[in-house]
Order: sequence, then C-alpha cells, then structure tokens
Amino acid sequence: QVRLVESGGGLVEAGGSLRLSCAASGSSFRFNAMGWYRQAPGKQREWVAGITGGDSPDYADSVKGRFTISRDGAKNTVSLQMNSLKAEDTAVYYCNAGVRVTATMSGGYWGQGTQITVSS
Repeated sequence: QVRLVESGGGLVEAGGSLRLSCAASGSSFRFNAMGWYRQAPGKQREWVAGITGGDSPDYADSVKGRFTISRDGAKNTVSLQMNSLKAEDTAVYYCNAGVRVTATMSGGYWGQGTQITVSS
C-alpha cells in the first residue's frame, strides 16, 4: 500500500522560512506527478504547487516567487521550500501524488498533512 509521509511542518515567524518534504513508501511505482495542497481553517483545500511529468514546476499565484518545489522522480520524493512566509500561509499542508497535480486536477494519493503556523 502506497503511503505519502510529510515532514518539516511547524511554527515560524512571518518572513521566515520552512522546508516541507514528502516521501512515498510501500511501492516501487513511480508517480507521474507530485505536489502540495493546503487547507486553512474554515477554507477549502487549495493547490499550492506541483510538478507533472517533465513539465516545469507550477505555482499558485499566492505563493509564486516565495515557494520553490523540487522533486526526485526516481526516489518518489517532493519538497517545498517556503520563504518569506506570511500569516495567510498558515494551513495544513498535504502532499499529493498521482497522474497530475495541478490547480484543476489532484492526484489520487494524499499524505496525512502537516501543520504550518506563521505568526505575525
């Protein structure tokens, strides 16, 4: 059974940085796409960033220029470097993997989520 396990969440002051990592385990299957979503209290889950196939990384406008996604396809891992964090980045961040991870289509596999809290 495939599992996605996130790490790296925590509490940070506004303007600070954090790095999230996600590793897939339980299968030798290689995902075509991996990325991140987030869900703030009282809001719907939203796409943050993703890498699908050989495409360039793509980002939500709200994080563009501040977040950087990277992926190791051979190892089935994905990371999210988050800089210049804002209070509005506070959310539970979910690793996602599957055929596509975009603003309009999520993959079929989800991590358990990791909390990011940015204090202002």
